[in-house]
Amino acid sequence: MSMSTATSTGPCFWLLAELSYRCPLHCAFCYNPVDYSGMGAELDTAAWLSVLDQAREMGAVQLGLSGGEPLLRPDLEKIVAHAHKLGFYINLLTSGVGLTEARLAALKEAGLDHIQLSFQDSTRELNDFLSNTRTFELKQKVAHLIKQAGYPMVMNCVMHRYNLPHIEQIIDMAVEMKAEYLELANTQYYGWALRNRHQLLPTAEQLGEAEAIVRRKREEIGTACQILFVVPDYFEERPKRCMNGWGNVFLVVSPDGVALPCHAARDIPGMTFPNVQQESLHSIWYDSPSFNAYRGTDWMKEPCRSCPEKEKDLGGCRCQALMLTGDARNADPVCSKSPTIM
Repeated sequence: MSMSTATSTGPCFWLLAELSYRCPLHCAFCYNPVDYSGMGAELDTAAWLSVLDQAREMGAVQLGLSGGEPLLRPDLEKIVAHAHKLGFYINLLTSGVGLTEARLAALKEAGLDHIQLSFQDSTRELNDFLSNTRTFELKQKVAHLIKQAGYPMVMNCVMHRYNLPHIEQIIDMAVEMKAEYLELANTQYYGWALRNRHQLLPTAEQLGEAEAIVRRKREEIGTACQILFVVPDYFEERPKRCMNGWGNVFLVVSPDGVALPCHAARDIPGMTFPNVQQESLHSIWYDSPSFNAYRGTDWMKEPCRSCPEKEKDLGGCRCQALMLTGDARNADPVCSKSPTIM
């Protein structure tokens, strides 16, 4: 297997800091590790500030703060302030639980640029059922606070069998709340979502109806709200360039300091991922065997190796290949050329 080197690997531009796996919600489609309670202790404030320093020195410009629920970290404002001082564009991905008016003001003063608020559905009954919490009214209040504070807002709703029939109402809710963007993120089947896949996976008919509604609503609402709708991999014929390619531009640091090229990579057996508490971010990004394992195309087996589109999709998703074929080096099973059927 060929390894990339520091001269052939570009810089990391996008850092996702998963500050905590703790979360007040218990969503059936969560991509958190199913065994997260067995992970190591969360990084302390000083460790996260060091990660930010190193990432910015390497050229990272986009910072996502996620979890779990990042608002469970009492040092969130300090982390945001440090990232702002370094020049990051900072996006908070949150359930809204814990985002009070006072805390929102503190985060804005610290330099937070952008907020992505998650909903589970357009109705209280299904929103609260899917999250196993009573949070629908709270989320509505938080959406109002975000707009009141002058923030642009992305509303995020993970789509699956249970809420796809309500997609028009979800779009209407986003417009009513004056969200600039609505991300209708069809479930990606990792973590808990993979375990619950057979209950969550929609039918092709459901998906087709939802796509038609999205097209119609885009015409109706114009520029009032930009709608992003991504078809789930299970219904595609060609793989996507997962995370823009393994170790190409995107780096995740998990709550316990393990550095990953994507959210689900630690599930790949036989791979040991480095920890920011033992190695520098520069060394991890450029030199670690795990980050170099699936860079480029030299690692590919057939049919990927001889495929004319391999430079375009870089083989698709390694984690999906592992979970559905048993080997991370196999063709992504979403591909019509894969011998494995989704």
